[in-house]
Amino acid sequence: MKTSRLKLKHQIWMIFFFSVVLFTVMELYFYYSFSDLTQKRAANYGNQIIEQTRRKVDSVLSDIRVSTSVAVNSKLIQEFTVVEDDYKRAFDTGPYALDLMDYMRSFNSYVNGIVINDIRGKQIYSLGSASGDIFFLNRYETFIRTYKDNPSLRDKGMFTTILRDERTEAEQFFYIAPIVETIGGIHFSQITGYCTVMVQMEKLQGLVKNTELTPNSTLYILNNRDEVIASTNANARGTLFTDVLSMDKDILLNGVKTTIEGEDILVQVKGLEEADGWRVVSMIPVHELTEDMNPMRKVSITVGIGIILSMILIGSFFMNNLMRPVMGLVMDMKKAVGRRDMGFRMRVRSTNEVGLLACDINRMMDEMEEMAQDMFNTQARLYESELSQKQAEFSALQSQINPHFLYNTLNCISSIGLEYGSKEIAQIASCMSKIFRYSIKKNDLVQIREELDCIQAYMKIISIRYENKFSMELDVEDRLLEMRTPKMILQPIVENAVYHGLERMDLGGRLEVAGSMDPHGDVIFRIADTGRGMEPEVLAALQAKLSMAQPKHVPDGQPANSIGLSNIHNRLRLLFGEGYGITIESRLCQGTTVTVKIPKLLYDLESSEE
Repeated sequence: MKTSRLKLKHQIWMIFFFSVVLFTVMELYFYYSFSDLTQKRAANYGNQIIEQTRRKVDSVLSDIRVSTSVAVNSKLIQEFTVVEDDYKRAFDTGPYALDLMDYMRSFNSYVNGIVINDIRGKQIYSLGSASGDIFFLNRYETFIRTYKDNPSLRDKGMFTTILRDERTEAEQFFYIAPIVETIGGIHFSQITGYCTVMVQMEKLQGLVKNTELTPNSTLYILNNRDEVIASTNANARGTLFTDVLSMDKDILLNGVKTTIEGEDILVQVKGLEEADGWRVVSMIPVHELTEDMNPMRKVSITVGIGIILSMILIGSFFMNNLMRPVMGLVMDMKKAVGRRDMGFRMRVRSTNEVGLLACDINRMMDEMEEMAQDMFNTQARLYESELSQKQAEFSALQSQINPHFLYNTLNCISSIGLEYGSKEIAQIASCMSKIFRYSIKKNDLVQIREELDCIQAYMKIISIRYENKFSMELDVEDRLLEMRTPKMILQPIVENAVYHGLERMDLGGRLEVAGSMDPHGDVIFRIADTGRGMEPEVLAALQAKLSMAQPKHVPDGQPANSIGLSNIHNRLRLLFGEGYGITIESRLCQGTTVTVKIPKLLYDLESSEE
């Protein structure tokens, strides 16, 4: 009977039986007499080396902390971050701050550059080399902002992780400390700026470069993200130290022996006192620490030879009948899954369970490929359908607003022309030109100031048309004028207030457009009139239409004011979500108030270019 036809568990049992017999004798002999002694000697040696390096690195980091603390507590440095007089900043506090930074760099060779900036963006710097240019790159600002926003930074400074300059491929890390004003000004006890120190990584590398370890040993300085800051292995700098991450750090404090890339290594870790989460790690090959114990190995030569011969036979059997098919299956899986080669299939190398597993995997991959293709096609169709529907709804909603206004305005121009002559017509035509030019702007988002100009032009037309019958008032906070809003959302509401509210009042009335920001930071517009108001049932129907969960087109036959309000409401919900849009309140013979809610949209010069 061929062994390849045996069940896999039977083959494993056979291998396990011989392995247990041979390795039990070997482990009992060596475990107590050799391994324990080797572990202790290696741990003591490594502990001495790592403690020496830890003290040197802590001393360097402590010097950086102390010198930075002197700078941020300096009265003139604090005045530099709060003074608003550019002359005083340039000729008084600025030169002092620069001299202090130059002194810090000359006093501490581990400092490569220093930048002091206030919270308004003013800064002063002292650089030791061209690598300091990284201070002025956008990725540095993004990188350092996460530390400035950290609430714990106020209590003490922080050492950062590594920032890589993609242009020069240089790696840097920094020490950042807040500048808290203590001189008794209006910013007393507040953070008024930050002092950022670029640490000379090459100097740190020199601390560990000449450390006396065994020939193939390695010493690392890791930050709190387990990135290598310095190492006796130059190729390891700036990379994530994944080997240490895979082990229990509490055990590593006393030293632990593990296998890395097939070699027994003694790994020890000791934390730095001056930088939270930073550590010094030593990795020493065990065989280099135990060379003086060769006499003990010679005693066991006879036993070793017997074990080696037996293991050769067992290994040949194991590899030929079990591990070779398994390893072949693993290699095929890496090609198919790891490289995402969907067309690749497993090769069936045997007739036992491994072969059956390969067949099942091939069948599963065929089904997965079909499912993935079907899912991709379905998702593409759904996405195109939804995008087309949203675009059509948005275009339809927006296109229904402007024609209604142009129709009413042209009627107004015709009436004035017949009754008064050319002066009023000229004024109305001018206002109409401004409104029309504004309505056909390419940008969908405009400044609130532009929307208000459109309303004022419209109010001018209405004032001429009704001979100042109505009083109209604009009351919008100045801070809103530079923010952005969707185009033509207020003018149709004002038009509704005039034609469906105030026009029906014999004694005139008042129209007020107010704008403010609510406690949640959203922009609120209120258009209130003292007109006729709405019947309760009409108001209820309109409010129900506005509260519908899904925006819908308004059917034909609805009142014009209902169409305009519904279109604007649905347009805002499509743009910003369910939390925004229009609400309306009205009482018969007392007036109507329409409230428009949009998010705070800061004005961007680039977005305003046509």
